[in-house]
Amino acid sequence: MSGTVIGPGGSGPTGSQWYDAEAGPLVRPYAMTGGRTKPGPSNVRFDLIALVVVDTDAPEPGDESLLGPEHRVLLSLCRCETQSVAELAADADLPVGVVRVLLGDLLEAGYVKVSRPVPPAQLPDERILREVIEGLRAL
Repeated sequence: MSGTVIGPGGSGPTGSQWYDAEAGPLVRPYAMTGGRTKPGPSNVRFDLIALVVVDTDAPEPGDESLLGPEHRVLLSLCRCETQSVAELAADADLPVGVVRVLLGDLLEAGYVKVSRPVPPAQLPDERILREVIEGLRAL
């Protein structure tokens, strides 16, 4: 029976590739993003370690009914705690590319804020940190 798709409840072949007996209904990533691969018109880039939090000035929760189910899942995850893009993708069980596009939608609509990671050029020099540690040890 290899290659045969079984319908809900194991009722037999359906001829459809939208249902998998073990995984349940399948939704392709492009369907979740409306075929988009880049987040929003501003093409903002979300690093995997960028932190996402619900904006305190976000629209009322009643307005969320206009959002897709994946958008609402991401919002509920962000309400629990600040999370990185990578954590959101893992917790929502969605591909990172999809999460980036959906976060772009939420950012543009004012639902979330994103704090970018500090660029390596702005991080303190390792030599200075070692000198501080040695100085503290000497106390």
